[in-house]
Amino acid sequence: MAPKIDIIEILPNLHLLRFPVGQAYLWRDPGELTLIDTGMAGFGGAITGAITELGQNPRDLRRIVITHFHEDHVGALAELTEGTGIEVLAHRADAPFVRGTPGPRPNLTKSQLAFMQTLPPIPPPPPARVDTELTGGEVLDFGGGAQVLSVPGHTDGSIAVHLPDAGVVFTGDTVGAGPNRLVVGPFNLDDEQTYQSVQRIAALEPRIACFGHGDPALENTAARIRDAERDPF
Repeated sequence: MAPKIDIIEILPNLHLLRFPVGQAYLWRDPGELTLIDTGMAGFGGAITGAITELGQNPRDLRRIVITHFHEDHVGALAELTEGTGIEVLAHRADAPFVRGTPGPRPNLTKSQLAFMQTLPPIPPPPPARVDTELTGGEVLDFGGGAQVLSVPGHTDGSIAVHLPDAGVVFTGDTVGAGPNRLVVGPFNLDDEQTYQSVQRIAALEPRIACFGHGDPALENTAARIRDAERDPF
């Protein structure tokens, strides 16, 4: 039996899929679906079950966009795409690590290490294919034209995905939501570069921001991102 995940409606055509660690997002256009990230390994069946529970056909999943290569974002990618025609898109700098090459790890502070020890264990992701390598600046064919923004810092190949028509941005782990606050994503390869990427996301003036961890921002979103707390640990 597939493990259960929480399904949370943000908009009628946008749902958050929440895992024990991290989350993914399902966007629905007429006749097709797009998934932003895939959560943890072992949850592929839970994702297809969630799609069915929402009254959609898993066969309508056309593409999966990966915001960065970490295991809580690409874990179920191989499960979902093996033997299918689903297009997988990721930034060129992170694509080798999605495909299975060990990726660089951040230098964690003692407080960050202590926090990570409180989280459930995250299984390593199986290698998965990447069909389309992104560099930033592309416009993808969903959500009325999804703009890809290169936001390095958390990883070299981190991306945000902006849907201007809907006023929605998917930030990956460049921004996170803690209790009553937004934070500059921790566990970065480059903290200062991440902060600059946060400001680039804020400059999009999104109405809704969907993070890799924590509840979406639905009000005063751009200002809250702009003022995201640095060094939250």
